[in-house]
Amino acid sequence: MVMRRFIFLLFCLMPLTQLASAAGVEAVVRAFDARYQRARTLKAIFFESYQDGKGGVSADSGTVYFSRPGRMRWDYESPEQKLFLVDGTNVWFYVPADHTVSRAKLSQSSDWRTPLALLAGKTDLGKLCRRIEPADATQAGSTQPDAATTPPGTTTLRCVPREGPESESIQDVLLGIDPEGFLVRILVRQPGNASTEFRFGNWEENLAIPEAKFHFEPPPGVAVVDEQSLADTLR
Repeated sequence: MVMRRFIFLLFCLMPLTQLASAAGVEAVVRAFDARYQRARTLKAIFFESYQDGKGGVSADSGTVYFSRPGRMRWDYESPEQKLFLVDGTNVWFYVPADHTVSRAKLSQSSDWRTPLALLAGKTDLGKLCRRIEPADATQAGSTQPDAATTPPGTTTLRCVPREGPESESIQDVLLGIDPEGFLVRILVRQPGNASTEFRFGNWEENLAIPEAKFHFEPPPGVAVVDEQSLADTLR
């Protein structure tokens, strides 16, 4: 699983995906920014899948938490327990079964999930994307394997990432935003037909989340490996 930098279990009967017009992109982005700027904390369930472009597929699911200022916690629950945590300074990735935790400075992490911490800070898609445009029918249709799980009225936008450590390995990113401004889908497309997809659902705002959720202390006997980038450790 790689490039999960930018990120469900919602079941709907109508397989509708609304494509934004050029004039509507700005309104959708404003709704998205406004939704997350109002929240002090956020919680959602997520489903993540990775395709390597050669037929290999992996999938995980769990719960994600966000808290101001710019912190987040991904608790992977199935099929294996894992933890991805941004504490505001460091990025941690811990797999209990491996007895090892990887640590990187927030500024050095090239994992696509990392800037999603902006959902718990000053939300601004413009910081992630040098260009935001409507996803055309070919893009939305060819990359949506299960439209029945996309909430009705979802708008699909295409984000061309800004230059950065991961820009050479990311082709583009599709963002699914529902009518209430909630992020319901992220699809990171990479060269060689590889892709990482996140789906989100059951968003909750302004919950009382314990401060300890956003801090990590390596358990006794667990080795800490400092990584310049966590990208290679997350597959």
